[in-house]
Amino acid sequence: MARKNETVPARPAPSARSDGKGLRTGSLGLIGSTVIGLASTAPVYSLAATLGFVVLAVGAQAPVVFVIAFIPMLLVAFAYRELNRDIPDCGTTFTWATKAFGPWVGWMGGWGVAVAGIVVLGNLAQIGGIYFWLLVAPDLAENELVVTLTGVVFIVLMVWVSYRGIEIGERLQNVLLGFQYLALLLFTVFTLWAVFDGSAPATSTLPQADWFNPFALTSFPGLVEGVLLALFIYWGWDTCLSLNEETRDPKRIPGQAAILTTVILLVTYVGVAVAAMAYAGLGTTGLGLGNEGNADDVFFALKDAVFGPWAWLLVAAVMISAISSTQTTILPTARGTLAMAVYQALPRRFARVHPRFQTPSFSTFVMGAVAVAFYVGMTLVSSNILNDTILSLGLAIAFYYAITGYSCVWYFRHDLFTSWRNAWMRFVFPLLGSLILTAAFVFSVIDMIDPDYGYTVLFGVGGVFVVGVGSLLVGVLLMIVWSFFPGSRPFFRGESLNRETPVLVPDEDVPVLRSVDGGI
Repeated sequence: MARKNETVPARPAPSARSDGKGLRTGSLGLIGSTVIGLASTAPVYSLAATLGFVVLAVGAQAPVVFVIAFIPMLLVAFAYRELNRDIPDCGTTFTWATKAFGPWVGWMGGWGVAVAGIVVLGNLAQIGGIYFWLLVAPDLAENELVVTLTGVVFIVLMVWVSYRGIEIGERLQNVLLGFQYLALLLFTVFTLWAVFDGSAPATSTLPQADWFNPFALTSFPGLVEGVLLALFIYWGWDTCLSLNEETRDPKRIPGQAAILTTVILLVTYVGVAVAAMAYAGLGTTGLGLGNEGNADDVFFALKDAVFGPWAWLLVAAVMISAISSTQTTILPTARGTLAMAVYQALPRRFARVHPRFQTPSFSTFVMGAVAVAFYVGMTLVSSNILNDTILSLGLAIAFYYAITGYSCVWYFRHDLFTSWRNAWMRFVFPLLGSLILTAAFVFSVIDMIDPDYGYTVLFGVGGVFVVGVGSLLVGVLLMIVWSFFPGSRPFFRGESLNRETPVLVPDEDVPVLRSVDGGI
């Protein structure tokens, strides 16, 4: 039961205007949505943690692998845009998949979004903690207890920012993302300048056109591994869509922001990858990107050579990137569970919205608490298990992105060929993107079974496989358990949300919010 005067969404009649879910409408424009989408991907941290491993997997073809991984991201972004134009609901994948395929597929789509957010929050918090102490007191960066407590503090702080309102979060992200891109710009300029003026290390090389030749790839397993790693660094742009109900022109701007975000990320990742490869070379010793000792963090390995006494800028940029993404990752998970509760796919308590801040209060706190529990729990079990969780993240990402693409095709199936635009945007692009992601999911599952994949072995197979597939199966179990509760029956019977159901989205920028005592 909601507290007196706490905002709850009114149930709309099919012919009535929708009052939405109680979120603050009209808060974000195109720039704000794009900034949050970019911040959600944590560009500096993503490159630091991934570039070296992509080079180990595919060698000099790392830039073209970033381009290949961009293709399904862009194709699925079109699916998000088309679905959002018709249904600008903050439940995104959950709402769209339920309308397209029914409650069971929709629930699992929502779970995919939630589990990806929970897993990455723990890892982002750990990175934030490590790099904070690398700046302040490097010896403490190896103290697991201190790092873990610091990571928990960062999660709590970002939960508070998310709870206080979307405007505060947007202003914070403008500053944090600006610092990240300043660091990346300086890194790219300094490294390329050194390469062309001859002051770079002896292992450096001029950028090569062959780096963009997909036919130079010699290992299919290496290509699959590289693409899956690259999918991770693109992931997060869909946060733009989960904030659709809080965006000005919610049917248009979120989709534009998503596509713009993916294009900016492509330019960023390819540009920085080329600069780093040219400066450090691909050798297996020293600063070379083929050196396995540099793979964990390319920027940390190159910071002193590139920035000299200003090397702390790169360390600070990685820390800020992780902390920034912690806050933006909370946003879609909280709004996804809010939407699930509104349509009775979760307990009604998750639908609570703060009357003043107009944020999903209960869902935000629960996401933070679960992320802290997951992070601390995995750390207590083994830091290697925590590392395996981030390697498994690609499965959840490919899972719910693919569901979204298929949902677009099936939801619009009756008008796919009424125009050339619909044929491309609602059929060819979403289907192709989903098929690529499905193939990446299947090949990855097969590779992850190998006990040598990742850092741990559980039940005789790779720990990454157990964590990745197991987290999705946990969702199946929770879904079945919840389906037995009386409160879930309208959803699982297809009554509270189906293709014909008017969804709870605002019709105007300023919604009418009804309090439980009947006032307006």
